[in-house]
Amino acid sequence: MKDKLKKIQEQAMKQIDAAKEMGSLNDVKVSILGKKGELTSVLKGMKDVAPEDRPKVGALVNETRESIEKHLQEAKEKMEAKELEYRLSTESIDVTLPGTKVKHGSKHPNAKVLDEVERIFVGMGYEVVEGPEVEFDYYNFEALNIPPNHPAKDEQDTFYINKDILLRTQTSPVQVHQMEKGKLPIRMIAPGRVFRSDEVDATHSPSFHQIEGMVIDKNVTFADLKGTLEEFAKELFGDDVKVKFRPHHFPFTEPSAEVDVSCFKCGGKGCRFCKGEGWIEILGCGMVHPKVLKMSGIDPDEYQGFAFGVGLERITLLKYEIDDMRLLYENDSRFLSQF
Repeated sequence: MKDKLKKIQEQAMKQIDAAKEMGSLNDVKVSILGKKGELTSVLKGMKDVAPEDRPKVGALVNETRESIEKHLQEAKEKMEAKELEYRLSTESIDVTLPGTKVKHGSKHPNAKVLDEVERIFVGMGYEVVEGPEVEFDYYNFEALNIPPNHPAKDEQDTFYINKDILLRTQTSPVQVHQMEKGKLPIRMIAPGRVFRSDEVDATHSPSFHQIEGMVIDKNVTFADLKGTLEEFAKELFGDDVKVKFRPHHFPFTEPSAEVDVSCFKCGGKGCRFCKGEGWIEILGCGMVHPKVLKMSGIDPDEYQGFAFGVGLERITLLKYEIDDMRLLYENDSRFLSQF
């Protein structure tokens, strides 16, 4: 057995010294030390060795293995050093060549506008809150003073999961959840994704984003609402912007209004951007309906509030003068890299 191990070792050393590349060196390793290698075969034959001789034979096998592995490692290091020396002598780097331009990503225009809106309202003392996109019919409609037979509950406009659960059509349910907590006063905005059964075109999508805002406190008036939204419009579109309130109707606010801003493109003179009218509609608002306050456990004789809702995509299109809402969702890097 000792002679056999010596022969395997000598043969392995010759093969290692004769190897000229890493592939050949690996072949030697496999043929000697692999699962079907010569040295492995000797180990498998240990069962045939007399019990009293096995420790000596085992020690010889281990010495042979260590010797071969050491020689393999030395040969590998020499080959790597020679290869590195060759590469250093043949390869060169032209340090005068321009570097590779690194492309940096940027925020989506929706995200940039949302950040700006949140900055404006947080600066006025508002809290940013979130709520579930899958909502109960009660919170999406009934708690907002929308009766069961209201057209807004038509299945053509709402995605129903079952008769009691739906995909929210607005972020107003978040306001109800906050009012039910009973922690007053409330100053909040609720940005989030909403869903409506709309056809996809330049100004509509079945999935888009809204930002709802609400204040509940004592002695809150419509004048507070006007002042808040005027400040918001000027911060978002510029100090020269004028704000106009038009009477409107929403089931969950009374009185209600829609808000227009003077065209920040033409200064109100009339242009293609504002369709010649000089004014652009941006949001709806109003004083929170007393019924809504009562259903949420708030005494309308002691507390009042106002609420407003704005479409994130709408103000993004206006702010960046984008003509087609679909561009926001097509993931075209050529378009998105402009922002």
